[in-house]
Amino acid sequence: MDTDVVPLGERAQRNILDHVLAVGDEAETNYLEVKSALDLTATEGVAKVAKFLLGAANRRPQEASRYFHGYAVLVLGAHKDHAVGVARGVEAHELEDRLRPYLGPQFPAFEFGRVGVDGDHEVLFVIAQPPQDGQSIFPCHKSFHAGKGQERLDDGAIYVRGASNTRPARAGEVLALVERARGGKLPINLDVEVLGSISRVERVDEVMERLYEFTEEEFTKPREAPEVSPATALLAQNIWGGSPPASPEDRSNRLESWRREKPAHIETGRTHFMRVALPGAGIQVTSRDRFVAKPHLTITFHDCEAFDYHEPGDADWDKLVEPVIRRQEPYGLGFDPSALRLAHRDYPVDWNNRGNDVEVVLTPESFRPNVPWVSDRDDYVLLARNPQAQTVAVTWALTEDGNNATTTGELKIAAGDLADAADLLKSSFVNDA
Repeated sequence: MDTDVVPLGERAQRNILDHVLAVGDEAETNYLEVKSALDLTATEGVAKVAKFLLGAANRRPQEASRYFHGYAVLVLGAHKDHAVGVARGVEAHELEDRLRPYLGPQFPAFEFGRVGVDGDHEVLFVIAQPPQDGQSIFPCHKSFHAGKGQERLDDGAIYVRGASNTRPARAGEVLALVERARGGKLPINLDVEVLGSISRVERVDEVMERLYEFTEEEFTKPREAPEVSPATALLAQNIWGGSPPASPEDRSNRLESWRREKPAHIETGRTHFMRVALPGAGIQVTSRDRFVAKPHLTITFHDCEAFDYHEPGDADWDKLVEPVIRRQEPYGLGFDPSALRLAHRDYPVDWNNRGNDVEVVLTPESFRPNVPWVSDRDDYVLLARNPQAQTVAVTWALTEDGNNATTTGELKIAAGDLADAADLLKSSFVNDA
């Protein structure tokens, strides 16, 4: 018998019947059951059909798919060499109504087929649908006890197909059905978007270098020492924590020290520049048609760098360009709270620069189906390392609670408009310098 067919339609069912007539009970397998005679108007007959359907529904998809494309067939009214049939007149909807108390309201649909024998009888085919990953376990919903040694169904019992019969499930088979139910979640499908923009700025290093050249030029210009009385100098030193004007030798030493630290100062100043001059960015994530529990989403912006976002009002010229001689704070060393990046323990956004890339990690409580999850736009600034790049490559990797699989994706995001560092300097610092 050819089992690589869908057992729907008279032609396929006649082939199945021919096989049953040829071999009789030997035809029975886990996907085919045969009953030579059955009264479908009697409770026992209905219970036997229900038991077959329950067992067929509780199969494992991968095993079931090997035969009849996953379908299972119950043949009623045939045995070896004889197709006696069952009485004509069995209506599908009437049989469904009789079966429903045993199968329950969530039971999958099943099919019926008929092959006529004579004017009063027909062979009836009850065809169970292929099982699917993600389907729940289908327990029996009603008890039936025909008597000792005869047909029996128990309310709440789980039935499976054995090699050639339907029987109660064993522990391992129940666990396999639990895995079937777990394994059928829809695949994860995320839409990841950047809110705000990935900035592009040209001539940053050139502008920073020019600022330091200008600062050195101003510092080395000859200056006339102001006339300050000894009493005034002492008063300033005692009250404001200042110090007397530096001597030429002291100024020369400080300038030399400042020059040695210039690369580090430029890097610090550049960071402050980008923090206050560029807009913050955020991320919006939408999970399509699926709940994601306790996600851990890592988003990588390739060939980018990130900075803590600061408000434009935080622009400070002395943080942009380190003074050759920094004014001493009146009460000792100054403390800059803006230099700290503090977030509460359960804050769902973290980011870091990793080599030439930016890695943003999102750990919200969940992603709900088709409901956008949006991060704040005051956490970080994104900057493309190549100012001429029109797009930025972004990749992401997601894991979720209770799932060993890792889902990945990639996309291209258009970079923002190209800005000139000199223009940003004027708009952010000149009025505050």
